[in-house]
Amino acid sequence: MLDKQGIAKRIAKEIKDGYYVNLGIGIPTLVANYIPDDVDVILQSENGLLGMGPFPFEGEEDADTINAGKQTITKLPGSAVFDSAMSFGMIRAKKVNLTILGAMEVSENGDIANWKIPGKMVKGMGGAMDLVASADNIIVAMQHVNKAGESKLLPKCTLPLTGINCVKKIVTELAVLDVLPGGGFKLLERAPGISVEEIIKATAGKLIIEGDIPEMVI
Repeated sequence: MLDKQGIAKRIAKEIKDGYYVNLGIGIPTLVANYIPDDVDVILQSENGLLGMGPFPFEGEEDADTINAGKQTITKLPGSAVFDSAMSFGMIRAKKVNLTILGAMEVSENGDIANWKIPGKMVKGMGGAMDLVASADNIIVAMQHVNKAGESKLLPKCTLPLTGINCVKKIVTELAVLDVLPGGGFKLLERAPGISVEEIIKATAGKLIIEGDIPEMVI
């Protein structure tokens, strides 16, 4: 079973050279620490930064340099800072090649719920709805089950939706899965030490298994 760092490491392998990438709040922000040195990417933060670097070392934080989740970050040489209007203009104009988001639920047809739990106060939906409406390639980093052990990969989301039919791939503590165009979670890889049977038990939505499922290489 992977921890949050492990999920981020596996997702970093999906980032291709030359990509512009937006990292959402939560596990996705950790991906910045694991991008291979030989892969040249530009990370975009929706609060107005192009050229985001990894998290700073302790004692080197700059309180004026933060990501969308209000975490202190670093800027790479050549980075640019601008207002949120320009940032969302980039997003809505489809200038971002890959968006990596967290989620509370994903349905088998690619719907995502990641901004609100009924009864809990939230400051707002943030930029997630713009991102899911504009991005052609969305990878979700999430826990496979909730604290009660209930699946978060469902036939249909129960929480308020952020977007519909938009998620392409999911990486959890148990598995890597594609969301198929016709619906269903196709199992691609299993986490080290995790069996296919454990993934079946943890997945409420339609799970498609073809052939032997390899173990992830992190």
